[in-house]
Amino acid sequence: MIRHLYRAATFLGGPAIRLYLQRRLARGKEDPARFAERLGRDSRPRPPGPLLWCHGASVGETLGALPLLDRLACERPRIRFLVTSGTRTAAAMLAERLPPGAIHAFVPVDRPAWVRRFLDHWRPDAAIWMESELWPNLLAETADRHVPLVLANGRLSARSHRNWRRLPGFARSVVGRFSLVLVPDAVQADRFRSLGAPDVRVVGNLKAAAVPSAAPPEELAALRAAISGRPCWIAASTHPGEDEIVLAAHARLRRSWPDLLLVLVPRHAERGAAIAELAVAAGLPPVRRAEHRPIAATTAVYVGDTMGEMALYLGLADIVLVAGSFDVGRGGHNPLEPAWSGAAILHGPDMANFAGLAQRMAERGAAERVPGGEELAAAVGRLLADPAERCRRAAAAAAVAAEEAGALDRTLAALAPLLDRLDPHGPPDARA
Repeated sequence: MIRHLYRAATFLGGPAIRLYLQRRLARGKEDPARFAERLGRDSRPRPPGPLLWCHGASVGETLGALPLLDRLACERPRIRFLVTSGTRTAAAMLAERLPPGAIHAFVPVDRPAWVRRFLDHWRPDAAIWMESELWPNLLAETADRHVPLVLANGRLSARSHRNWRRLPGFARSVVGRFSLVLVPDAVQADRFRSLGAPDVRVVGNLKAAAVPSAAPPEELAALRAAISGRPCWIAASTHPGEDEIVLAAHARLRRSWPDLLLVLVPRHAERGAAIAELAVAAGLPPVRRAEHRPIAATTAVYVGDTMGEMALYLGLADIVLVAGSFDVGRGGHNPLEPAWSGAAILHGPDMANFAGLAQRMAERGAAERVPGGEELAAAVGRLLADPAERCRRAAAAAAVAAEEAGALDRTLAALAPLLDRLDPHGPPDARA
């Protein structure tokens, strides 16, 4: 019943959906030159041969797909790739990093007519969806065309899982469309099995295979010179409600470390001005990177309000708070990028999105859980005072990240039967 109601609502709600998209277009959240793709229209021809469709909602999901696509492009050159996403930031990133010959398209909004138009045009032979973007109409229409569907790096937050559990029939009708669900850990495996996924396998976190690109050396050197040896720590990917916790902890820390610098990187760069105002109110003079102002000796907070520069910020300090974890319902962000950068990792109490990984890091002494602002200040202070402990934790975190990197091989092994159906000849060197 819920599935039919959803389908009817998305069918009858066409005018309202169009109005919503027009407002997004006016706010710059849709690409005007490619807006038709959101309605399922595309003038580019479908490439010949088997077409594998890979979908990721935004930057985080598509980053996890890139190592997989790179390997497939090398090992299965007969297969062509269609990669879809829903945001302009992901499209810009993919334009630079997709393997040669892969096509990017914006995913159609989940309205039956637009979904059918998209599928009629591209006619994918198989589909791999990343993480947790579960659009019912798009899934149903794809499955009804007998297109094999795989969910890779499957992830549900505790809240999303509870919400799906309230609608068990609807959950089965959505999750059950996937013939195979590949997940990073046992926690996620239990969640998907409880919703009716028929075949769930633990293979590890694909994002671990996406070793972050290095920051531009000249820009990193310039920022390090501006900091001039001052002690520094980072709060990465903060959300509203967390900035105040971090700034209060920083103010407390500066009583003992008066030249301490905080690099505060919001999850959404457009919040830079609001964060700078919070810093001023807390008596912590800020500088925003988006305004291209230099870091001064009096700067207490450097606001990293730019897109695509996390590697640059992580190169400035070896103490990193993984945000989205202070009871804001986000479930925490991926700790693997700071782990690769060689950082001692801290996080709040809610790491539900990466529960298995957070547990392994805790067991290996690679990360520390801090319940609130006072504990955060105390933990950062201990690490500032103990360089040897910082190094030990950073090495432990890097070791965990290296172990997780085997997820790509395990994912490819699980996908082999599907890939063999698309490409019966196998990799070129398999004939040698």
